[in-house]
Amino acid sequence: MTTATTTPQNTSGDGGSLRWALADSWVLTGRSLAHWARNPAPVIIGLLFPIMMVLMFGYLFGGAMDVPGGGNYREFLVPGMFAMTMVFGIEVTMLAVITDTARGVTDRFRAMPTSSAAVVTGRSIADMLNSVVGLSVMILCGLAVGWRAHEGFSRALAAVGLLLLLRFALLWVGIYLGLVFTDTAAVTAVQTLVWPLGFLSNAFVSPDTMPGWLAAIADWNPLSATGTATRELFGNPGWQGSSWAAEHAILLGVLWPAVICAIFFPLAVRRYQSLGR
Repeated sequence: MTTATTTPQNTSGDGGSLRWALADSWVLTGRSLAHWARNPAPVIIGLLFPIMMVLMFGYLFGGAMDVPGGGNYREFLVPGMFAMTMVFGIEVTMLAVITDTARGVTDRFRAMPTSSAAVVTGRSIADMLNSVVGLSVMILCGLAVGWRAHEGFSRALAAVGLLLLLRFALLWVGIYLGLVFTDTAAVTAVQTLVWPLGFLSNAFVSPDTMPGWLAAIADWNPLSATGTATRELFGNPGWQGSSWAAEHAILLGVLWPAVICAIFFPLAVRRYQSLGR
């Protein structure tokens, strides 16, 4: 462990405390980045998995898929996979938090003169940087299989922003679950739940092909909202749903992450503050 956080606690005011909190957070962010640099295999495998999904669904199953209204299936698929990649990040965050807690690293940081928020803030910054890299690789993969953004740079940037917003919100779900569970086996259980969340959406098929009650769940899935919104912003083909959720996907693409953050950010902070009691 390379963390050499011997930063003295600042008592000169709120500005100084914030400066030290940011400095401590960045030190702990660097610790996570150093771990990934020294052991890149899990990161590389994490990047390869969504790429394989794009290739399998795009080339093996894509020939059997018709996009209502026309359009290339791979252009439809890739934005859905972008959103799926953001959802899969829950497991990465959860596993890292559980591992640190199980090894006593989190308790050690809490016993050191560091900002109380630095541990979770450093985790969130590191995972967001990891997600930016992962999304960049996925964009390159999409371009390689024929996906394109047709609506200009500003709308493409807005779509990327919505994807990272979803990741940021789900990051706090991962931190909270990582603080609640102490066994890495719990990650397997979460994986079991993340997969249905991913497939019970419009990432691969139209909700119109599902039973009515299942289609309603898929329509209101946060992943569906982000997937539909990014397809619209990228100018890619999508399902022409008639539900309120389908017609206001961009609005929901902002609201869902805000709601998730409003619930899990305070839960994660409260759980972190109660550790060791």
